[in-house]
This record gives sequence, C-alpha cells and structure tokens, in this order.
Amino acid sequence: MKVVLSIKPEFANKIFDGTKKFEFRKVIFKNDKVTTIIVYASSPIKQVIGEFEIEKIINKDIDTLWSLTQQYSGISEDYFYQYFANREEGFAIQIKNTKKYKHPKCLRTHYNLFPPQSFAYYLQP
Repeated sequence: MKVVLSIKPEFANKIFDGTKKFEFRKVIFKNDKVTTIIVYASSPIKQVIGEFEIEKIINKDIDTLWSLTQQYSGISEDYFYQYFANREEGFAIQIKNTKKYKHPKCLRTHYNLFPPQSFAYYLQP
C-alpha cells in the first residue's frame, strides 16, 4: 500500500539527492501495510516528483529522535525543535530505495487525489 505525503520542495529534493534519509511527522498513518511513500512536492511545485520505500518508522521522544536521526535529517536542529514544539514524541520515516520520476505527475490527474494536509492513502486501481 502507498501513502501520499505533502513535503516542502526543499526537503523533497534532499530526499532524492540522498542528503535527507528521514522524513519527520507529528502524526503517522495507522495502516501497517504501507510500504511506499509517494512524494508530493508542495507549493510552488505542486507535483508528484517521486517515491520511496519505508525502511522503518521510528517513534521516540523528541530528544531521542533527534539524537538518532540528526546526521541524515536534512534539516537544522532549530528547525527540528520548532517543528516538534509542544510535542513529547514524534515520528521519523527512514527512507530507502528512492525513485525520482523523469517527468513529475499531477496529483489530481494521475492519482485522483487532492494535496493532503498530512497524508492520504493511495489505493492503486
């Protein structure tokens, strides 16, 4: 099963150039059959630019999460702590096997979805 994640373009690009190996989330999907993330690069790109497989999902308190992921977080420590402000724990999706599309896809046309605020399940036809 696949999930579509909205990711800021600067972070989406880091995923595909290999400098960001963790995608952080305040909440995570409940379905444990999700194996692939479809990357929707949000504004100003507004297109699906690729996908990646999930190595594992780490759920820890914020300080431990940063300690485990900081080397390949693709973000600054300040940004990390601002993102998780007022949270006791968070999630880090460990990325493996990235696949950047040669031609970006339209979320509405190709997937019949609208940009998700957090995530959207994609049930392949």
